[in-house]
This record gives sequence, structure tokens and C-alpha cells, in this order.
Amino acid sequence: MSTSTRPGATRAARDRVTAPSREKRPRRARFSREGLVGLALVAPALAFYALFVLVPLGSTVQYSFYNWNGVTTATWAGIDNYVRIFTDAQLLGPIVNALTLILYFSIIPVTVGLIAAALIRKLGGSRLASVSRTVLFLPQVIPLVAAGIMWTWLLAADGAINQFLRAIGLGSITRAWLGDFDTALPAVGVIGAWVSLGLCMLLLLAGMTKIDPALYEAARIDGAGAIREFFTVTLPAIRQELGVAVLITVIGALRSFDIIFISTQGGPGRSTMVPGLEIYYLAFFERQVGQASALAVVLTLLVLAVVLPLNKLTRGKDES
Repeated sequence: MSTSTRPGATRAARDRVTAPSREKRPRRARFSREGLVGLALVAPALAFYALFVLVPLGSTVQYSFYNWNGVTTATWAGIDNYVRIFTDAQLLGPIVNALTLILYFSIIPVTVGLIAAALIRKLGGSRLASVSRTVLFLPQVIPLVAAGIMWTWLLAADGAINQFLRAIGLGSITRAWLGDFDTALPAVGVIGAWVSLGLCMLLLLAGMTKIDPALYEAARIDGAGAIREFFTVTLPAIRQELGVAVLITVIGALRSFDIIFISTQGGPGRSTMVPGLEIYYLAFFERQVGQASALAVVLTLLVLAVVLPLNKLTRGKDES
């Protein structure tokens, strides 16, 4: 039997072998051009991010290992600045206060916002629901400085809150709420809860509006009441929105500055001192730039240590 191959068949086989390599070259070149175009588009944003975020962050980490007053020559301190944070009660106290504020800035507004969102959803498109949304979201529109000043007036010794308590016969419990060592931190927490409530309510209400009404009908057919309907249908459906609300408010509690600076400036004594305010005082008043930088690094790590597990717990199963 002859084993000779026709010239036409040989050429066709060679074309089939070389065709993929010919296709790969233009495709690879096209991908390369698209990558360069994409890199050129994001380059300005990356440059600004590196200039205003990464470089200051690196400088902060560098300064944290030195004793420096911001003017004269810095001297090497090693990890002494970090050791002092965890051994000096004056520096550890602000961290404890920030963790305490999570209760007021996050847990309370998220819980109350969840209840408010469920009630507003029940009211539907009524006028009462619209007014409720506006009133609860109003603190997000008011500048935090203005909110701090307003609450300072309300919580003063002769403020509207104490006047109301005296009017209803509770004058014995009146005090300067922001000037008392026992009530200053909870009073600041109430301000933070009031500010965060509207955002939490709006986020959770937005999540509830996308729930399929058929799920509620199926739950009612199965005999579920309002409470069971809430825990079996509503809560699982808004898990991602709930996670976003918790993350935003927890970060706000840990990095709180403006409300406390306006209302108490860390006092009375150091009862409302938080890391952000302590960093400000250390760097610009006590001229301890190295110690302030170390506290800033610890605060950043604390935020990551709290936020990352929360993000993993609250994200949806489809993203895990």
C-alpha cells in the first residue's frame, strides 16, 4: 500500500497547525493594548492614592519608631512608643473608650434603625412613613459640628433636657451631662447614636424594599406571624445591608473625633478621650510626633482587627 501524501493534504494539515498560533498573536497583542489603555486610565487615580494615602501611611509607620518633636533631629526609639501604648493607662484609656462607643455608635443605631425600617415598611407609601424617613434621616444632613454644638446646648446644666426633667418632677437626676465623669461618655454616645440612626435606617429600608412580596405571602400561608416573618424572611434577605451598616458605624466609633472634639474635647478629665483626639493632642500640642504616629498605627490595626471578621460574618453566603 502506498504511503505517499498528496501535496494539497500536507499544506492543509500545516495550515491547521499554524492557524492557532496566528490567532494567538493578534489576541495577545489586543489584550496587551487593552491592558495599557486600562493602566493609563487608572494611573492618575493610583498616583493620587499613592501620594496622599500610601506615602503618608509609610511615613507614619516610619515616625512611629522614633522620638521626634516635629522640628529637631529624630532619635531612634525602636518599639518603645508601642510598648508605652499598652502599658500607660493614659494612652490605653482612649482605646477602651473607643471600644465602648461601639455600643452607642453601632449596636444601638443599627438595632433601632432595623426596627424603624421594619415599621416604616409596614406603613408603605403613607404620609406618616414619608415624614418618619425624613425626620430620622435629618441628622445625616446636619453638619457634625452643628450637631455637636446643638447637643452641647441641650445637655448643659440649664439646657432643654434638664428643664424638661424638672418640669416632669425628675429634677433630682438633672446634671451637666457632658461635664459629669459618670455620664460624659454615655452622653457623647447618645449624640453618636442619634447621628448614625438615619443612615442605618435608610440602608436597611433599601434592603427591605427589594424583598419579593411572594416570600411574605408564602410565610403567612405557612402560619407565620409578624415576628416569625421578620426573623425568617426579612433578616436573611437584608444580611448584606445589615453588614454594611455595622461596618460603617463600627469604623465611625473607632475613628470618632469631631463630635467629641466639639462637645467635650476629651473631658471632663480624660473620660471621653478617644484615639483620634489623643493623636491630635500628642502631635500638635505635646509635640510627640513619634508617639502619635505609633498610636495611629495601633488604631489602624485595631480597625482592621474588628472590621475584617465582621465583614466575613455579615457577607452573604454566595460571596464566602
